[in-house]
Amino acid sequence: METFKILIVILLSSVFVDNYVLSRFLGICPFLGVSEKRDQAVGMGVAVTFVMVLATLATWPIQKFILDAFNIGYLQ
Repeated sequence: METFKILIVILLSSVFVDNYVLSRFLGICPFLGVSEKRDQAVGMGVAVTFVMVLATLATWPIQKFILDAFNIGYLQ
């Protein structure tokens, strides 16, 4: 039962607290702008996911190998 409670807390926190779109207001246009047609909404969601993955792939090495290595993470 304790495990179930932990899973519920993780689910609720990921939906309401740690939701990237709602907490950062990034991607608000695709989140709200193309919700009338399902095909466009799916396409925009895939595009936003693709851009976020590319941005993460570009910035992770900078964070890991430059900022963290030289202890200058405050430049983030």
